[in-house]
Amino acid sequence: MSSDAAPATLLIDGRAPVETELRHVWNACVGAGRANEALRADWQAHFREAVDVLGARFVRFHGVFHDDMFVYRVADGGGFGPPTPLPEPVYTFAYVDKVFDAVLATGARPFVELGFLPRELATQTETVFWWKAHGSPPQDMWRWVELVTTTVRHWIERYGLDEVREWRFEVWNEPNLVPHFWTGTRTQYFELYEATARALKDIDAGLRVGGPSTSVFVPDARYAGETQDRSAEVATAEATDPDALDWQPVWIHEFVDWCATRDVPVDFLSTHLYPTDYAFGADGEGRPIQRHVDATYDDLVVMRAIIDEGPFPDAELHISEWSSSPSSRDRMHDTLFAATYITRAFLKGAALADSISYWTFTDVFEEGGGGIGPFHGGFGLVNEQGIHKPTFHAMAMLARLGDRLLLSTPDGVITRRGRDGALAAVFLNYPDDMGTRSIGSRITYDATRALKDLGPRRTVQHTVEGLAPGTRLTLEVLDWEHGNVAEAWHHLGEPLNLTPLETERLRGVADALHRETLVVPDTGVLEILLDLPPWAVASLVQEG
Repeated sequence: MSSDAAPATLLIDGRAPVETELRHVWNACVGAGRANEALRADWQAHFREAVDVLGARFVRFHGVFHDDMFVYRVADGGGFGPPTPLPEPVYTFAYVDKVFDAVLATGARPFVELGFLPRELATQTETVFWWKAHGSPPQDMWRWVELVTTTVRHWIERYGLDEVREWRFEVWNEPNLVPHFWTGTRTQYFELYEATARALKDIDAGLRVGGPSTSVFVPDARYAGETQDRSAEVATAEATDPDALDWQPVWIHEFVDWCATRDVPVDFLSTHLYPTDYAFGADGEGRPIQRHVDATYDDLVVMRAIIDEGPFPDAELHISEWSSSPSSRDRMHDTLFAATYITRAFLKGAALADSISYWTFTDVFEEGGGGIGPFHGGFGLVNEQGIHKPTFHAMAMLARLGDRLLLSTPDGVITRRGRDGALAAVFLNYPDDMGTRSIGSRITYDATRALKDLGPRRTVQHTVEGLAPGTRLTLEVLDWEHGNVAEAWHHLGEPLNLTPLETERLRGVADALHRETLVVPDTGVLEILLDLPPWAVASLVQEG
């Protein structure tokens, strides 16, 4: 049987399927906090599981040049005498090597974010996070280029040019967020990108570089100028219908124009598409803006058109951060509701990007310091103890899908694997009562629970003809009663510090999905009939 065509006898709901490619954008890349966290044994264990179970192929994190990685060090002259040029640095890669060795040992690769600065190169220091990243333009662009060049040459020497050519090099993180991630102007960021991209191509033309790694779409002029203007956010914060606003990407058009005009290489565009924005009202208070359920899809369509119709039509599109919200203390991240939402969004947008990197694979994540309690709204697919959240199981179900799409409906997809024809499907019930809303953001777990009363149930019914009699398929269902670990923690009284017994109890609840085996009868016809409660996600996978 050809890997490019389904068997002639295979029918779905009485029709021969027209196969198309299904990109696994959900596990092409996953996100993490900062490089130093990857030195931890629990981080490495969680990542290995993300590779082995979820199929993660790349990982992106901040801070490869931060002080706690000790890459760039200069002698301290004590401050005596007249000012002198920046002293010669000493480059040491012991910590970075440990991190990259660990990532590559899993079979995955780094999606390299080049930033932030070491203290000795920064014009402003301690601009963001509790670990005080230095998000400023460099004191000396030549020294920055030397840092990048020396580091990349070290990686090539250590891992080989063919390997490093497979990586992606992204210049900085969210430079539009002034003065936190970047203290300079838009033009200064473009100059940094240009210098970095040219330096990488001078090393080897096959190295792949991109940007601008900007945050979210916005419907106002807050990022229209050289630096962020929060006064422009007021209308957004106070809008009664956010979906009626014109949401547009940040710095993408300007970045493309800059690079095209100056013949600067762009191998990929990257941006972040959180469907929850935060804007400041006239009272100075920040307010969450809940966009509609298909906001991510709409934003992907815009980004795809910019590439297809622009000067870099062969550029890849990487959404290098994505989640239901950009808050690491959003209790929705721990819930069943998030699992259903991300499943729906990933499936709907799969054809439009090369990767959509879930932010993040683990709650070992310290942008705001360690989390308070085992379920504190962290981004992770697993919590700090490695307990699987519902989103982990949703990602595992997506990972088991085939690469050939046979049927796509609002309720899910049926696929097969090209290499062996094995059938795999994912179905979901994003409740009709949600209307066009996304799940939004909540600051307490109890506040999320109002969504559990929405409905109705959903019947999913399909027939698949042409299967071998006796073929066995595993059905797995995640719902309110199965795998809903945050709810079990809630019923324990939401303890902040778990005992070993509580940890094991919650680990068992987290993995106790409903499971059963379906067997194809002698007719060769598989009857799929599922009664899915609200928020359920179901997986059906051919065994063997």
